[in-house]
Amino acid sequence: SHLTERLVELGADVCAFVHYRGDGSWGWLDRSDVKEEIKVIAGDIADRESVMTAMKDVEVVFHLAALIAIPYSYQAPASFVQTNVHGTLNVLQAARAHGVGRVVHTSTSEVYGTARYVPINEAHPLQAQSPYAASKIGADKLVESFGLSYGLPVVTVRPFNTFGPRQSARAIVPTIITQCLTDQKVRLGNLSPRRDLNFVANVVEGFVRAGRSAHAVGRTINLGSGNELSIGELAQAIAGLTGQVIEIECDDERVRPEGSEVERLCADNAAAKEILGWEPAVSLEEGLRVTIGWIREHLDAYRPGVYAV
Repeated sequence: SHLTERLVELGADVCAFVHYRGDGSWGWLDRSDVKEEIKVIAGDIADRESVMTAMKDVEVVFHLAALIAIPYSYQAPASFVQTNVHGTLNVLQAARAHGVGRVVHTSTSEVYGTARYVPINEAHPLQAQSPYAASKIGADKLVESFGLSYGLPVVTVRPFNTFGPRQSARAIVPTIITQCLTDQKVRLGNLSPRRDLNFVANVVEGFVRAGRSAHAVGRTINLGSGNELSIGELAQAIAGLTGQVIEIECDDERVRPEGSEVERLCADNAAAKEILGWEPAVSLEEGLRVTIGWIREHLDAYRPGVYAV
């Protein structure tokens, strides 16, 4: 939704492809100030025909459709293959059929697994520590193959941990914020993993530049801050910004299987600077303040304390 709004702001003719829902809703786009300025098509990324229809007469495709919740991927791995791998194949085949000018594909830092060295550059080995990560590696490699085999103009953008307004509580930042705002006890899983957090507006700018830059085609590009902190440090930082003194409690239900926990992620963003002229404009603290303010105003959209898989 943030990318959609930014594209409208830049004057693009925007078509948004959303997951079909029985109630006809468009997710956060329903509440967007630009909803009257966009065309919306409802369908399923795993359905080839609906993807083919949505991509007709499109110049640039930003492919963000995915199942992304790592804990849910332990329960329903086939769903992740269907959505993330087959869905990406549908996008690529439709792009070839329609002669699309560029596909900007969304990867994830999770494909790297626990860092073997830091900062992590795009040449870092890939390691699937969850079915989710495996499905994204599969999608990334399909994109790579269509670029090399068919000359399809593709760019793979690899965001590190994005956060910001509208994010669901299955992600760590809203999980901590909602608990800090409603309870002095914050229930979390493993506190030691280290993450590279990046505010959503920064990531959106990276996507926009990936859609424009002539030098980006055929490249995979990290979008990360180059800074890291542990989950425990993040919780304390958020508590400080909310003015709360918290007690962190380990919740076994939230702990990933031992071999599946990605212990450390920290981006090397030199390629993004060189190719896109991109670096984060919004700091972690500023982004957290904005996100806390937004969640404070929208607490009714969350269930604080309930573990969202």
